[in-house]
Amino acid sequence: MACGGLSHLQELPLNATGAAEPWPGPGPAGSRGHERPIGWRCLRALPLGSARAPARLQVVRTTERPTVRRRQLDVFCGIDWAEDHHDVALVDRDGGLLARLRISDDAGGLAALLELLATHGDSAEDPVPVAIETPRGLLTACLRATGRQVYAVNPMATARYRDRHAVSGGKSDHGDAVVLASILRTDRHAHRPLPADTELAQAIAVLARAQQDAVWDRITAHNKLRSHLREYYPGFLAAFATAKGGIMRPEARVILAAAPDPGAAAKLTAARLRALLKKAGRSRGIDAEADRLREAFRVPQMRQLPLVEQAMSLQTLALLRQLDAACASADDLEQAAVESFNQHPDAGIITSFPGLGALTGARVLAETGDDRSRFHDAKGLKAYAGAAPITRASGKTRSVTCRRVKNNRLAAAGYIWAFAALSASPGARAHYDRRKDAGDRHATAQRNLFGRFLSCLHHCLATGQHYDENTAFPSPPAKLPNAA
Repeated sequence: MACGGLSHLQELPLNATGAAEPWPGPGPAGSRGHERPIGWRCLRALPLGSARAPARLQVVRTTERPTVRRRQLDVFCGIDWAEDHHDVALVDRDGGLLARLRISDDAGGLAALLELLATHGDSAEDPVPVAIETPRGLLTACLRATGRQVYAVNPMATARYRDRHAVSGGKSDHGDAVVLASILRTDRHAHRPLPADTELAQAIAVLARAQQDAVWDRITAHNKLRSHLREYYPGFLAAFATAKGGIMRPEARVILAAAPDPGAAAKLTAARLRALLKKAGRSRGIDAEADRLREAFRVPQMRQLPLVEQAMSLQTLALLRQLDAACASADDLEQAAVESFNQHPDAGIITSFPGLGALTGARVLAETGDDRSRFHDAKGLKAYAGAAPITRASGKTRSVTCRRVKNNRLAAAGYIWAFAALSASPGARAHYDRRKDAGDRHATAQRNLFGRFLSCLHHCLATGQHYDENTAFPSPPAKLPNAA
């Protein structure tokens, strides 16, 4: 190999076979004035017929064998879960199938899975990551307890990845496990592992979500009962129309259980109504309320046929029991959620925000967690909560809309939070009014205010500071008077 003409070749050290080695220093330019490429090493040409290195050159022979660094094998695990069994697949970094196993949904199955992972290099210092299609269940909880990263992949995303492996539409449990493992192998950076929340934060999440479910069940049971009463008992709805809570009030439910039809309600005496109000827990204005209800139940109204009315009253008692159970569950879970939330170190910071009480704060903590590495910045938190808009652009078309894919529980808590802050924070009210003046609707302006609070919450939790009204909503600078 030569660089330019032979006259410009430099003598280079030779190896044991007499071949020229790269020149250690910078070489000259070519004979025709062309510049040598940067980093090119010219080689020395040997005389014709020469098979050995010249005598003036010393041949250095090394006896040390080159060190070969073994590449560590990366292993990825995918689990296709079911009710009574789970399919496990392990793949390497090149996509090769290392092992497959079907385990049962019990302690023996978990032990078999951990043994399989240990056989393929799993350790406490370098645990094998796992992809599964659910963030809940005993198997997921036990895998998270081992300290490994567990990725909860959306089943719809898994279905899209499946088309990369086969376009025929075939599907199997083992094949889905392989697809899940391959997702970690190729696109692990695009998926988020389950957060490493503390045990207390996970307990708060269970209680807060159960309480929110009980509230939604209470609303559903109330709507069913109200719709049913409109069919044969509108006088009862009219009697509690102006009361806060309506027929969900304790005294309304107690009276309805005692008189589930218009005929029975018209026969209630003032003394009986006073006894029912005391049974429901009322302590003030009992006589006046008993007289009011007695007159309201005796107002003439349209009636169903006697047998039909009796049957509908039995249905009312069945719906009333559902409403009573939902109300009791919501109250009990609220007390438990608030007690657990007050024990958390972040409770003081969260409740320092305007509009955030203990129950709403517990819901916010349940969905955001206390793992500080979960959201790297406030943008990720706002997108997770649905407070940040989403942009869709293609060619000349561009639209900015609200997010439909979000954490619905956190978004519901954020709506209550932002609405309550309008009357508790002057800065929040001014921010909301500015958005309304700019053309936003009520929901859009309130969602923007929610996003503002989330940015402040992310900063306060990261720095350990409490909410400060002047820092969150600084006063605009005063306008200077015009010069004369």
